[in-house]
Amino acid sequence: MCNPTSNIITCKAAVLWGVGEAVKVEEIQVDPPKASEVRIKMLCASLCHTDILCCNGLPVPLFPRIPGHEGVGMVESVGEGVTEVKEGDIVMPTYVGECDKCDNCRSGKTNLCHTYPLPFNGLMPDGTSRMSIKVEGGKRENIYHHFTCSTWSEYIVIDVNYVVKIDPRIPLPHVSFMSCGYSTGFGSTWKEAYVHKGSTVAVLGLGAVGLGVIEGARTQGAARIIGVDINEKKREKGKVFGMTDFINPRDTNKPISELVMELTGGLGADYCFECTGIPAFVNEAMESTKVGIGTAVLIGAGKETSGAINFIPLLCGRTLKGTIYGGIKTKSDLPILFDKCLNKELHLDELLTHQVCLDEINKAFQLMKQPDCIKVVIKF
Repeated sequence: MCNPTSNIITCKAAVLWGVGEAVKVEEIQVDPPKASEVRIKMLCASLCHTDILCCNGLPVPLFPRIPGHEGVGMVESVGEGVTEVKEGDIVMPTYVGECDKCDNCRSGKTNLCHTYPLPFNGLMPDGTSRMSIKVEGGKRENIYHHFTCSTWSEYIVIDVNYVVKIDPRIPLPHVSFMSCGYSTGFGSTWKEAYVHKGSTVAVLGLGAVGLGVIEGARTQGAARIIGVDINEKKREKGKVFGMTDFINPRDTNKPISELVMELTGGLGADYCFECTGIPAFVNEAMESTKVGIGTAVLIGAGKETSGAINFIPLLCGRTLKGTIYGGIKTKSDLPILFDKCLNKELHLDELLTHQVCLDEINKAFQLMKQPDCIKVVIKF
């Protein structure tokens, strides 16, 4: 509900109070947007494994905090100077900005903007928060954002430079999926590795990110796409997105890289995408690619953020690189992805396996552990 005097909105949100704790649906207050900001009424959000990392205090343990960085909503109000969107527009909050003026944006080599960077401090660009909660003694405590937005809240405030307007014909869950996981995978083949026609691609981990990699590789014209996952249910799911071969590492004691080599006549893949976040698999990804020209792309993130790198594969001419949001630029590239969605070129329906309401948010964490779960949608 809205307080007409102060224009502060009282609403529900999933609040995290400490590392490893269950989130609690609490009543919070959301301030009106300041200059260059937008307040959004969330319509749909989804869960990503990065949100689980957030609940475990990564990359920075900031509490109280509202997780969530995937979602879609409707503009409720805009701050001074905002002209890009208006009240009633359907929009996607993003965690990557694009100014088109800084050295990085003008280079054409990265989507990581200097002007609108990926924020880790849990605050708005001006160093403050727009969300607060009443604590013991009746005082109000500020709530930290997750990156730019915190989508597990009925209302959010975000800088307009992290907002993308959406064609309302696109299904809301599809927009939510494209705001992180799926697009990260798809974009990594298109904007980071530049997968070429006729190539061989290996994908380690077939969650939403890995399936996005498969679809991106198929779209780029890869001739062979090898999916690797210990979940046998991913065999058929991967085929829908374009996978040609499937490896279940539990079927043998051989390393993943050796299995990929066997499938490729001992040569390896042109590209390998690591989507699990398991540090040891970084070396497996590199060793799964061709000597001299192979490229391994690190996408996944896990609780462990460091590990020993085997220099020999790198010294043999392979390339190892990482990516945020698959290298996709929010203003320049997302419209192309939206067009593919409208033209039904993408299999986004296949990602949706479960739906919950905000009050069932902890149930969603349990659903994510089920073998048939790919994406859980939160309906507001």
